[in-house]
Amino acid sequence: MPSQAEKAEIFKALHEQETAFILPNPWDVGGAQMLTGLGAKALATTSAGHAFTLGKFDSSGGVTREEAIAHAADIVHATPLPVSADLENGYGDSPDAVAETVRAAIAVGLAGCSIEDSTMNREAPSYDFESAVARIKAGVDVARSAGFPFQFCARADGVMIGAYDVNEAIRRLRAFEEVGADVLYAPLLPDLDALKTVTSSVSKPVNALAYGKLAEASLDELSNAGAKRVSIGGGLFNAAQEAFFNAASAMFAEGDFSTLAGLSAGRSIHKARKAGIATLEG
Repeated sequence: MPSQAEKAEIFKALHEQETAFILPNPWDVGGAQMLTGLGAKALATTSAGHAFTLGKFDSSGGVTREEAIAHAADIVHATPLPVSADLENGYGDSPDAVAETVRAAIAVGLAGCSIEDSTMNREAPSYDFESAVARIKAGVDVARSAGFPFQFCARADGVMIGAYDVNEAIRRLRAFEEVGADVLYAPLLPDLDALKTVTSSVSKPVNALAYGKLAEASLDELSNAGAKRVSIGGGLFNAAQEAFFNAASAMFAEGDFSTLAGLSAGRSIHKARKAGIATLEG
């Protein structure tokens, strides 16, 4: 089992490859085991999937720091792979709150984390520019004290939530880079051209979200557009829940169980999980 420092070095090296790597997002331990068995190189938590397991909603402030960190620790212990955590806005408005969150992330064995500039407040959905940069700097400062290359990802979420445009996202990402963020991320960019504009505007590795138009692109196309890593966010979770919803709806609306009759992946899922567990035990 690699040490936390060794996993952080592995994670850093993945960002330095010429081509992009996939950073899938499990929402439970079984999913982390399966993704490990299927060949993932690193994992990241999904705030949306985790919130659902708690009966809460994403981006609402309902999930606490303690819940998110405990969940991240569960994923860390389920795999020998590097794990990064989606820690939303750091669970507080102040730079000190972000610092405390990153400190807790390091303490549970994570190799990285992401912090966004969303306020969780619909009235004013994004922090102002200066506050956003100050919060990222506070997180970076803690990350640099880890003693190993903890990968701090700074997110400009305004395009995704409709708070600002791609140009403002780039302005923020450049400022986040200047204060030391290791990875930069503007979720839900409208297309590959926008991704190319972002990646050509900064020098640090850029995370692309495989969602919307970018989910229609291949890994090679995203890599050629300049992305260094491709995360899924809540995508796998949404795919699983859509299958669940459709099957349950047919049962209750029509008494129809046919969607369950043709399932054949159970054995493959079991095999992948066993393979993932074997890598942990090895």
